[in-house]
Amino acid sequence: MTEILLAATVLLGGCVQWLTGMGFALVAVPALVLLLGPAQGVVLANCAAGAISVAGLAGGLRRVRLTAMVPLCLAAACTVPAGAWLTRRLPHPVLLLVMGTLVTAAVLLVMRGARVPALRGGKGAVTAGALGGFMNAAAGVGGPPVSLYALNAGWTVREFVPNAQFYGVAVNAFSIAANGTPHLTAPQWLVTAAALTLGALTGAALAPRVPEHRARHLVLLLALAGGATTMAKGLWGVWPGG
Repeated sequence: MTEILLAATVLLGGCVQWLTGMGFALVAVPALVLLLGPAQGVVLANCAAGAISVAGLAGGLRRVRLTAMVPLCLAAACTVPAGAWLTRRLPHPVLLLVMGTLVTAAVLLVMRGARVPALRGGKGAVTAGALGGFMNAAAGVGGPPVSLYALNAGWTVREFVPNAQFYGVAVNAFSIAANGTPHLTAPQWLVTAAALTLGALTGAALAPRVPEHRARHLVLLLALAGGATTMAKGLWGVWPGG
């Protein structure tokens, strides 16, 4: 049953990441941390999201805005160790609560289309990168700060996707270096690889047929539900007698 749920989670995450450029972690992390535990769920999300970002970046490397992405990625590299440290220090229920809260808050901000002056220009790139690096290493969800940065910069969807993939490659590589790789059984690795490949192929097939705003809306709703569930499980564990 664990392998079936793992496959379904990774397949869905891979599909939405291909459709929107970012979304694997938002959709998959809540389920992965409940299936595998916080530490293993986060590092598996880092590996899977990084792998699909590499594949997605292959066709869009020329559209990457290096002037924005280089400082953003460098800032992420500086805060990843702090996020990794947090995952190793907090008790399991508290970590679930923190992850669920981060996912839920990030999704709500993106859904509202929040305009944040601190996320504009060069300083905005550094701020978004620092927040994203910390969140990616701690909870596997480093994308929302970059989404908000792109929103405040006025990027179109076509501009955002290759830059999001570039960021995904960098920040997940940093997070894997800090957190290590997941300790999965051989069947779990095979299931994960097959589901990720099928998810990417499904996303590529659906991309021309699914309006971007509908795909994005679905991703956010799934992420909100997952974040709330993870937060509730953390609260239950923290609550006396839970």
